[in-house]
Amino acid sequence: MKTLSVEEQLRRLKRRAVEIIPEADLVKKLERAARTGKPLRVKLGVDPTSPDIHIAIGVVLQKLRDFQDCGHTAVLIIGDFTARIGDPSGRSAQRKMLSKAEIEANMQRYKEQALKILDPERLEFRYNSEWLEGMSFDKLLELASRYTVAAMLEREDFAKRFQAGTPISIVEFLYPLAQAYDSVAIQADVELGGEDQRFNLLIGRAIQERYGQEPQVCFIAAPVLEGIDGVKKMSKSFGNYVGVTEPPHEMFGKLMSIPDTLIERYVTFMTDLDWEALKKLHPKEQKQRLAHAIVTRYHGQAAADAALAEFERVFARKERPTEVPKVHLDRSALKPNGTVWIVDLIAPLAKSRSEAKRLIEQGAVEVDGVKIVRTDQDVPFRDGLLVKVGKHTFAELYIQ
Repeated sequence: MKTLSVEEQLRRLKRRAVEIIPEADLVKKLERAARTGKPLRVKLGVDPTSPDIHIAIGVVLQKLRDFQDCGHTAVLIIGDFTARIGDPSGRSAQRKMLSKAEIEANMQRYKEQALKILDPERLEFRYNSEWLEGMSFDKLLELASRYTVAAMLEREDFAKRFQAGTPISIVEFLYPLAQAYDSVAIQADVELGGEDQRFNLLIGRAIQERYGQEPQVCFIAAPVLEGIDGVKKMSKSFGNYVGVTEPPHEMFGKLMSIPDTLIERYVTFMTDLDWEALKKLHPKEQKQRLAHAIVTRYHGQAAADAALAEFERVFARKERPTEVPKVHLDRSALKPNGTVWIVDLIAPLAKSRSEAKRLIEQGAVEVDGVKIVRTDQDVPFRDGLLVKVGKHTFAELYIQ
C-alpha cells in the first residue's frame, strides 16, 4: 500500500469527523508514526448487546477503516465483560444485564459483520474480559480511586438522573472506568466513538494519564444519528435501524422511507456522495441515490442496482414483488367459511396483536392490493395471499 504523507492522512481522517480532542496531539502522533515507522494503535470498543451492527455504527467502523488505510492498526475491543453491565450513555434507567450465553452469541455475529468493513490484515480483535475479569479487588479500588464522583456527575445523563432522584448504581459508575481501562490495557493512541461516547472517551484519556501513559486522542467520528423514524437514536431496541446484513431490497426500502429531514445527515455521514449536487434534486431521487450508495457499500453495486429496479417495479409501477417471504398461519386461524380474521392474518408480521390492530386502523395494511382499515373484518383466504404491512413489508401467507 502506498505510504500517505501526514497531510494526506489528516485530510482523509478529518473528513466528516465531528471533533478531534485535541487535534494537535493527533498531528504529533501521526508525525511520530511516520518518523519511527510504528503505526498508531486505534481503538474502538463495541459491546455485543445485540446480534446486529446497524449502519450508524457502520459510520464509526468506516472511520476505523480509514485509519487502517492510512497504515495504522485497528484494535476492535469486543466488550464481552462490559456488556454484562451495559453502557449507561443516554439512558434514563439502568440497562438489563445480559447473560454470558447471550453475549457470546452476539460476539460472533459482531465479528462477522465488522469484517464487511474492516481490513483483517491490520486488525486486532481483543476481548476486555482478558484484563477485567481477573482484576483483583485491590486493583479495582486503585482504578476507582483515579476518578471522582463529582467528575462523574458532570455527565449529562447521570446529572439528570441524580437531580430527578432516579437511582444510579455504583455498577453504572464503574462502566466508563472499565471502558477507560481498556485504553490502558491495549495502550491506545486514539479512541474512536460516536458523539454519545464523548464523555467515556475523555475518561479514557484521563485514566491513561493517571496510569503514566501518554493520553489517547479522542476522535468523535459521528454525531448521534437518528433512526429511520427521524426521532430517536438509531437502535435495534427502538426498531428504527437498518442492519448492515439485511437483504439489499429491505435495506433499500427502509432507506426510502426516511423523512426528508434526514437525507442530508445520512448522505453526509454514510456515503461519499456530494450533497451540494444532490440537494438540487427531488427528495425521492435524493433518497434513491442515498439508498443505492449504502446498499452498494454493504452488498455491492449489482445488488444495489437490483434493489433499485425492484423498488421501482413494486412501488412506482405497482407490480408484485419478485422475492416475497413466505409466512405460515396456524390452521386454527382458518374459519369454516374459508376466511381469516384480519388481525390473525397480519399478527405474524407485527410485534403483537395490539400493534396489528393499530396498523390496520392507521391504514397501513393491504391484502392483495386492497387497503383494510377495520379490525372486525374477515378476509377470504387462499394460499399465496399477498399482504403488505407498512410501506415496504410484504409477505405471502400460507396455511400450515
